[in-house]
Amino acid sequence: MTETLLNNETYIRLGVFAGLLVVLLLAEAVWPRKNRVESRVARWRTNIALTVIDGIALRVFVPLAAVGTAAWAAKNGWGLFNVINLPALAAIIISVIILDMLIYWQHVATHKIPLLWRLHKVHHADRDIDVTTGVRFHPVEICLSMVYKMVCVLALGAPVAAVIIFELILNGCALFNHANLRLPKPVDRVLRLFIVTPDMHRVHHSTLPDETNSNYGFSLSLWDRLFGSYIDQPSAGHNAMKIGLSEYQDNNPHKFLWSLSLPFKR
Repeated sequence: MTETLLNNETYIRLGVFAGLLVVLLLAEAVWPRKNRVESRVARWRTNIALTVIDGIALRVFVPLAAVGTAAWAAKNGWGLFNVINLPALAAIIISVIILDMLIYWQHVATHKIPLLWRLHKVHHADRDIDVTTGVRFHPVEICLSMVYKMVCVLALGAPVAAVIIFELILNGCALFNHANLRLPKPVDRVLRLFIVTPDMHRVHHSTLPDETNSNYGFSLSLWDRLFGSYIDQPSAGHNAMKIGLSEYQDNNPHKFLWSLSLPFKR
């Protein structure tokens, strides 16, 4: 099974990603949560271009990636779950949960460490938030994030299946929780007990610093509640809240070259 997953990992991930992207684009067009302030065309052109550059950068600079690291660790007996004897299913479930917590702390670090924040600002500068915001990252940040995940996977000795499942959940949740999607309030209230919903994550994209520095989770909502970074709703309400960064409330964030050069600006 592991060999089959490894051989088809790229196709599985691309298939799930493309399917979710199309479904969520259609859903947010039918049930939008918040009025846009920018043209879709200008934003999507830049956000999708960044995604393509990110994919190329990963292939060139971090070709092993997290799944390859898991396979190498298993072959060479590295990491916690390659040393202790646990049932396969337990190792997979525990690995997925721990990796999700480690990504929460990585996200906190990108806000607290100035050098990482310079990179992460590219993601936050988007003045609207929709499903394409979930793939808008600077290529240097994407590569550093992959190196961090590789180190975590190596230390854990996470099974290959766990890493593939984790990556699918992480990517899928990033698309879902950035979607400009109106969920019925009762549905949102129940869902956010377990996973990060669009309304929950939208608070994180507020221009207000206290709200920007909250709701860091990507998949499980548990971590924000457990570590005291949870905010239920934006103070101005979802319709009136401003999205992005207060210093970049203009058209620049939706220019491709401006976004690529943002971390290096004074």
